[in-house]
Amino acid sequence: MSTITPTDTDVKKRHRAMWASGDYPAMVEAFLEPLGPCLVEAARVGPDMDVLDVAAGTGNASLPAAERGARVTASDLTPELLEAGRGRAEAAGLELTWAEEDAEGLSFEDAGFDAVISAIGAMFAPNHQATADELVRVCRPGGTIGLLSWTPEGLIGGLFRTIGPFAPTPPPGAQPPPLWGSEEHLAELFGERVDFGTLEREVLEVNAFRRPEDFAEHFRTSYGPAIAAEANAHKEGREGDFRQALRDFFEQANLGSAEHARFEIEYLVAVGRRG
Repeated sequence: MSTITPTDTDVKKRHRAMWASGDYPAMVEAFLEPLGPCLVEAARVGPDMDVLDVAAGTGNASLPAAERGARVTASDLTPELLEAGRGRAEAAGLELTWAEEDAEGLSFEDAGFDAVISAIGAMFAPNHQATADELVRVCRPGGTIGLLSWTPEGLIGGLFRTIGPFAPTPPPGAQPPPLWGSEEHLAELFGERVDFGTLEREVLEVNAFRRPEDFAEHFRTSYGPAIAAEANAHKEGREGDFRQALRDFFEQANLGSAEHARFEIEYLVAVGRRG
Protein backbone atom coordinates (compact mmCIF):
# COMPACT_ATOMS: atom_id res chain seq x y z
CA MET A 1 0.00 0.00 0.00
CA SER A 2 1.22 3.52 -0.81
CA THR A 3 2.32 6.05 1.78
CA ILE A 4 0.18 9.21 1.92
CA THR A 5 2.10 12.47 2.33
CA PRO A 6 0.62 15.74 3.71
CA THR A 7 0.40 17.09 0.16
CA ASP A 8 -1.47 13.95 -0.91
CA THR A 9 -3.86 14.42 2.02
CA ASP A 10 -4.72 17.92 0.80
CA VAL A 11 -5.36 16.57 -2.70
CA LYS A 12 -7.66 13.91 -1.28
CA LYS A 13 -9.63 16.48 0.69
CA ARG A 14 -10.17 18.59 -2.42
CA HIS A 15 -11.06 15.51 -4.47
CA ARG A 16 -13.57 14.39 -1.84
CA ALA A 17 -15.10 17.87 -1.65
CA MET A 18 -15.41 18.04 -5.44
CA TRP A 19 -17.50 14.88 -5.64
CA ALA A 20 -19.60 15.94 -2.65
CA SER A 21 -20.30 19.36 -4.19
CA GLY A 22 -22.77 18.24 -6.80
CA ASP A 23 -25.71 15.87 -6.93
CA TYR A 24 -24.21 12.67 -8.26
CA PRO A 25 -27.18 10.55 -7.09
CA ALA A 26 -29.39 12.66 -9.37
CA MET A 27 -27.08 11.94 -12.30
CA VAL A 28 -27.28 8.21 -11.62
CA GLU A 29 -31.05 8.40 -11.48
CA ALA A 30 -31.28 10.54 -14.63
CA PHE A 31 -29.13 8.53 -17.03
CA LEU A 32 -26.21 6.59 -15.49
CA GLU A 33 -28.01 3.69 -13.82
CA PRO A 34 -27.72 1.18 -16.72
CA LEU A 35 -23.91 1.16 -16.46
CA GLY A 36 -23.63 -0.69 -13.14
CA PRO A 37 -25.65 -3.74 -14.21
CA CYS A 38 -23.77 -3.74 -17.53
CA LEU A 39 -20.42 -4.13 -15.75
CA VAL A 40 -21.73 -6.71 -13.28
CA GLU A 41 -23.04 -8.82 -16.15
CA ALA A 42 -19.79 -8.53 -18.11
CA ALA A 43 -17.75 -9.48 -15.02
CA ARG A 44 -20.02 -12.50 -14.44
CA VAL A 45 -20.53 -11.69 -10.78
CA GLY A 46 -22.37 -14.53 -9.09
CA PRO A 47 -23.50 -15.95 -5.74
CA ASP A 48 -20.98 -16.38 -2.91
CA MET A 49 -18.32 -14.26 -4.61
CA ASP A 50 -16.39 -11.73 -2.53
CA VAL A 51 -16.60 -8.54 -4.59
CA LEU A 52 -14.96 -5.16 -4.06
CA ASP A 53 -16.42 -2.17 -5.90
CA VAL A 54 -13.73 0.55 -5.98
CA ALA A 55 -14.87 4.19 -6.16
CA ALA A 56 -18.39 2.81 -5.94
CA GLY A 57 -20.13 6.15 -5.51
CA THR A 58 -23.76 5.47 -4.63
CA GLY A 59 -23.45 1.77 -5.47
CA ASN A 60 -24.40 1.72 -9.13
CA ALA A 61 -22.48 -1.54 -9.63
CA SER A 62 -22.47 -2.65 -5.99
CA LEU A 63 -26.21 -3.04 -5.70
CA PRO A 64 -26.73 -5.26 -8.78
CA ALA A 65 -23.73 -7.33 -7.64
CA ALA A 66 -25.41 -7.85 -4.27
CA GLU A 67 -28.68 -8.72 -6.01
CA ARG A 68 -26.83 -11.63 -7.62
CA GLY A 69 -25.91 -13.02 -4.20
CA ALA A 70 -22.34 -11.73 -4.00
CA ARG A 71 -20.79 -10.50 -0.74
CA VAL A 72 -20.10 -6.91 -1.74
CA THR A 73 -17.89 -4.25 -0.24
CA ALA A 74 -18.63 -0.83 -1.73
CA SER A 75 -15.71 1.57 -1.22
CA ASP A 76 -15.42 5.26 -2.02
CA LEU A 77 -13.43 8.32 -0.99
CA THR A 78 -16.56 10.47 -0.51
CA PRO A 79 -18.71 9.65 2.55
CA GLU A 80 -21.68 11.61 1.19
CA LEU A 81 -21.89 9.25 -1.78
CA LEU A 82 -21.60 6.20 0.47
CA GLU A 83 -24.45 7.51 2.61
CA ALA A 84 -26.64 7.89 -0.46
CA GLY A 85 -25.69 4.35 -1.46
CA ARG A 86 -26.68 3.00 1.95
CA GLY A 87 -30.09 4.55 1.46
CA ARG A 88 -30.48 2.92 -1.94
CA ALA A 89 -29.44 -0.46 -0.51
CA GLU A 90 -31.86 -0.22 2.40
CA ALA A 91 -34.70 0.70 0.05
CA ALA A 92 -33.88 -2.36 -2.07
CA GLY A 93 -33.52 -4.66 0.94
CA LEU A 94 -29.85 -5.40 0.17
CA GLU A 95 -26.99 -5.91 2.62
CA LEU A 96 -23.57 -4.56 1.68
CA THR A 97 -20.45 -3.39 3.46
CA TRP A 98 -19.72 0.31 2.92
CA ALA A 99 -16.16 1.56 3.41
CA GLU A 100 -14.52 4.96 3.07
CA GLU A 101 -11.42 4.14 1.04
CA ASP A 102 -8.89 5.77 -1.28
CA ALA A 103 -8.52 3.91 -4.59
CA GLU A 104 -4.82 4.81 -4.65
CA GLY A 105 -4.16 3.24 -1.24
CA LEU A 106 -6.77 0.65 -0.23
CA SER A 107 -6.66 -0.76 3.30
CA PHE A 108 -7.76 -4.27 2.28
CA GLU A 109 -5.45 -7.27 2.49
CA ASP A 110 -3.69 -8.75 -0.51
CA ALA A 111 -5.71 -11.13 -2.72
CA GLY A 112 -8.83 -10.72 -0.59
CA PHE A 113 -11.49 -10.57 -3.31
CA ASP A 114 -12.73 -12.85 -6.08
CA ALA A 115 -13.65 -9.85 -8.21
CA VAL A 116 -12.62 -6.20 -8.13
CA ILE A 117 -14.85 -3.91 -10.19
CA SER A 118 -15.27 -0.21 -10.86
CA ALA A 119 -17.89 1.53 -13.02
CA ILE A 120 -16.77 5.07 -14.00
CA GLY A 121 -15.16 5.37 -10.57
CA ALA A 122 -11.52 4.37 -10.20
CA MET A 123 -10.77 6.23 -13.44
CA PHE A 124 -11.12 9.52 -11.54
CA ALA A 125 -8.33 8.84 -9.04
CA PRO A 126 -5.48 11.18 -10.09
CA ASN A 127 -2.65 8.63 -10.02
CA HIS A 128 -3.62 5.98 -12.56
CA GLN A 129 -0.71 3.61 -11.94
CA ALA A 130 -1.15 3.60 -8.17
CA THR A 131 -4.85 2.85 -8.63
CA ALA A 132 -4.23 0.02 -11.10
CA ASP A 133 -1.63 -1.48 -8.77
CA GLU A 134 -4.14 -1.49 -5.91
CA LEU A 135 -6.85 -3.14 -8.01
CA VAL A 136 -4.43 -5.94 -8.84
CA ARG A 137 -3.12 -6.26 -5.30
CA VAL A 138 -6.49 -6.86 -3.63
CA CYS A 139 -7.72 -9.30 -6.30
CA ARG A 140 -6.87 -12.96 -5.81
CA PRO A 141 -4.81 -14.74 -8.47
CA GLY A 142 -7.23 -16.06 -11.07
CA GLY A 143 -9.83 -13.54 -9.95
CA THR A 144 -11.67 -11.00 -12.08
CA ILE A 145 -10.94 -7.33 -12.61
CA GLY A 146 -13.80 -5.50 -14.30
CA LEU A 147 -13.75 -1.86 -15.39
CA LEU A 148 -16.22 0.38 -17.16
CA SER A 149 -14.71 3.71 -18.21
CA TRP A 150 -15.56 6.67 -20.42
CA THR A 151 -13.40 6.77 -23.55
CA PRO A 152 -11.14 9.66 -24.60
CA GLU A 153 -12.91 9.84 -27.96
CA GLY A 154 -16.43 9.84 -26.53
CA LEU A 155 -18.67 12.59 -25.18
CA ILE A 156 -17.17 12.65 -21.69
CA GLY A 157 -13.66 12.77 -23.11
CA GLY A 158 -14.75 15.78 -25.13
CA LEU A 159 -16.37 17.32 -22.07
CA PHE A 160 -13.13 17.10 -20.11
CA ARG A 161 -11.25 18.77 -22.96
CA THR A 162 -13.87 21.53 -22.96
CA ILE A 163 -13.82 22.28 -19.24
CA GLY A 164 -10.10 21.59 -18.80
CA PRO A 165 -8.94 25.15 -19.62
CA PHE A 166 -11.24 26.48 -16.86
CA ALA A 167 -10.41 23.86 -14.21
CA PRO A 168 -7.98 24.23 -11.29
CA THR A 169 -4.43 23.07 -11.93
CA PRO A 170 -4.37 19.27 -11.46
CA PRO A 171 -2.06 17.76 -8.83
CA PRO A 172 1.41 16.67 -9.97
CA GLY A 173 1.31 13.34 -11.79
CA ALA A 174 -2.44 13.42 -12.40
CA GLN A 175 -3.64 12.05 -15.73
CA PRO A 176 -6.94 12.68 -17.60
CA PRO A 177 -9.65 10.29 -16.33
CA PRO A 178 -10.89 9.20 -19.80
CA LEU A 179 -7.51 7.60 -20.53
CA TRP A 180 -8.91 4.58 -18.64
CA GLY A 181 -11.20 4.10 -21.63
CA SER A 182 -8.18 3.52 -23.90
CA GLU A 183 -7.16 -0.06 -24.56
CA GLU A 184 -3.53 1.05 -24.91
CA HIS A 185 -3.57 2.86 -21.57
CA LEU A 186 -4.95 -0.19 -19.78
CA ALA A 187 -2.18 -2.29 -21.31
CA GLU A 188 0.38 0.18 -19.95
CA LEU A 189 -1.18 0.20 -16.49
CA PHE A 190 -1.71 -3.53 -16.02
CA GLY A 191 0.83 -5.13 -18.35
CA GLU A 192 0.82 -8.91 -18.14
CA ARG A 193 -0.73 -8.93 -14.68
CA VAL A 194 -4.26 -8.96 -16.11
CA ASP A 195 -5.40 -10.78 -19.24
CA PHE A 196 -8.29 -8.70 -20.56
CA GLY A 197 -10.43 -11.19 -22.44
CA THR A 198 -13.14 -8.56 -22.87
CA LEU A 199 -12.37 -5.14 -24.33
CA GLU A 200 -15.58 -3.81 -25.83
CA ARG A 201 -16.62 -0.28 -26.66
CA GLU A 202 -20.31 0.37 -26.15
CA VAL A 203 -22.62 3.38 -26.15
CA LEU A 204 -24.93 4.76 -23.48
CA GLU A 205 -27.85 6.51 -25.20
CA VAL A 206 -29.26 9.49 -23.29
CA ASN A 207 -32.76 10.78 -24.06
CA ALA A 208 -33.62 12.16 -20.64
CA PHE A 209 -33.16 15.83 -21.54
CA ARG A 210 -35.47 17.73 -23.88
CA ARG A 211 -32.94 20.31 -25.08
CA PRO A 212 -29.14 20.19 -25.27
CA GLU A 213 -28.91 23.15 -22.89
CA ASP A 214 -30.83 21.11 -20.32
CA PHE A 215 -28.11 18.44 -20.38
CA ALA A 216 -25.45 21.16 -20.13
CA GLU A 217 -27.20 22.64 -17.10
CA HIS A 218 -27.50 19.21 -15.50
CA PHE A 219 -23.73 18.74 -15.72
CA ARG A 220 -23.06 22.31 -14.58
CA THR A 221 -25.09 21.97 -11.39
CA SER A 222 -24.69 18.27 -10.56
CA TYR A 223 -21.27 17.08 -11.77
CA GLY A 224 -18.38 17.65 -9.38
CA PRO A 225 -15.65 18.27 -12.01
CA ALA A 226 -17.85 20.80 -13.83
CA ILE A 227 -18.71 22.56 -10.58
CA ALA A 228 -15.01 22.80 -9.67
CA ALA A 229 -14.17 24.15 -13.13
CA GLU A 230 -16.88 26.80 -12.94
CA ALA A 231 -15.79 27.87 -9.45
CA ASN A 232 -12.24 28.32 -10.71
CA ALA A 233 -13.49 30.18 -13.80
CA HIS A 234 -15.46 32.50 -11.50
CA LYS A 235 -12.29 33.33 -9.55
CA GLU A 236 -10.58 34.19 -12.82
CA GLY A 237 -13.49 36.27 -14.13
CA ARG A 238 -14.29 33.74 -16.87
CA GLU A 239 -17.54 32.27 -15.59
CA GLY A 240 -19.49 33.52 -18.62
CA ASP A 241 -16.97 31.95 -20.98
CA PHE A 242 -17.22 28.65 -19.10
CA ARG A 243 -21.01 28.53 -19.34
CA GLN A 244 -20.97 29.41 -23.03
CA ALA A 245 -18.34 26.75 -23.76
CA LEU A 246 -20.45 24.16 -21.94
CA ARG A 247 -23.62 25.10 -23.83
CA ASP A 248 -21.80 25.08 -27.16
CA PHE A 249 -20.32 21.66 -26.43
CA PHE A 250 -23.66 20.03 -25.74
CA GLU A 251 -25.31 21.71 -28.72
CA GLN A 252 -22.62 20.26 -30.97
CA ALA A 253 -22.83 16.83 -29.31
CA ASN A 254 -26.61 16.64 -29.74
CA LEU A 255 -27.62 13.89 -32.18
CA GLY A 256 -31.31 14.72 -31.96
CA SER A 257 -33.12 17.99 -32.56
CA ALA A 258 -33.13 21.30 -30.71
CA GLU A 259 -36.32 20.28 -28.90
CA HIS A 260 -35.76 16.51 -28.63
CA ALA A 261 -32.12 16.06 -27.68
CA ARG A 262 -30.32 12.74 -27.95
CA PHE A 263 -26.77 11.94 -26.92
CA GLU A 264 -24.48 8.93 -27.19
CA ILE A 265 -21.73 8.46 -24.61
CA GLU A 266 -19.07 5.91 -25.49
CA TYR A 267 -17.54 3.71 -22.79
CA LEU A 268 -15.12 0.80 -22.65
CA VAL A 269 -15.93 -2.42 -20.81
CA ALA A 270 -12.71 -4.19 -19.81
CA VAL A 271 -12.90 -7.52 -17.97
CA GLY A 272 -9.85 -9.66 -17.33
CA ARG A 273 -8.33 -12.41 -15.27
CA ARG A 274 -5.62 -11.59 -12.81
CA GLY A 275 -2.55 -13.72 -13.29
